[in-house]
Amino acid sequence: MENGVNPEYTVVINGKPTGPYPLDLLKTLSILPGTFVRKPGMDDYKEAHEFPELRELLGFTYRKTAPQYFASFDQRLLASVIDYFLITIGYAVLVLLSFIFVSEKTERIAAIVIGLPLIPLAKFFYGSIAEAGVKQATLGKALLNIRVTDLEGNRISLGNSYGRNAAKALSVLPVFFGYLYSFLNRKQQCFHDLIAETLVIKDRLI
Repeated sequence: MENGVNPEYTVVINGKPTGPYPLDLLKTLSILPGTFVRKPGMDDYKEAHEFPELRELLGFTYRKTAPQYFASFDQRLLASVIDYFLITIGYAVLVLLSFIFVSEKTERIAAIVIGLPLIPLAKFFYGSIAEAGVKQATLGKALLNIRVTDLEGNRISLGNSYGRNAAKALSVLPVFFGYLYSFLNRKQQCFHDLIAETLVIKDRLI
């Protein structure tokens, strides 16, 4: 019961969505723990064992399953571009503010150039903290509905996140092969993911 209303469930049977069915009629269907089910307000289907009310009704137990849907290389690249763009915008704002106190042309150019190495450093710290946070994603990743997890889909520790982002240096050399390796890996892991034992996963879409 949700807010006094018995929700109706759409059930995938033989690969086709059927229903909707009220909760009490689900007993008459051949629903297995892995059957895909959706109810109003959900953007995607979930397996039947993930619903507390279905576990109680049908006698299922919750089963922790490893992620099966992984972010592609182009999604990860676009997320990184978005993050760098936002950080660069922030840096540009700081530089422009510094021009209030710096009037000489050469000093302004120096202010622009000297701070450029701070951009990847800011990306490193921001990415590490954000990917170990509640959302498990930077803003770029969150916009693309992808996130960083361990091999079982759980949130990673801050230490592991720092190690993962530091290991990206190995993915860059030689010639970005560590990133391109994701095309050869079934779980689309780059070298730094293999080292840190992490995944970049996406929501399943039906």
